[in-house]
Amino acid sequence: MGTILVVALFALAGALLGGAVSMHRQGAGKGAVALVSVLALLATAGGLTWLFGES
Repeated sequence: MGTILVVALFALAGALLGGAVSMHRQGAGKGAVALVSVLALLATAGGLTWLFGES
């Protein structure tokens, strides 16, 4: 179960990061891009914490 959650968090982070880049290219507001970027960062941090917390 833990491995699946780590992969899911990294996949979520990738999707959020791609969304943030896409939003930036389309001229979205800085606040919205920053929010999505922070969510991507949190998903990455959660995945890393979960990954290294298992060892």
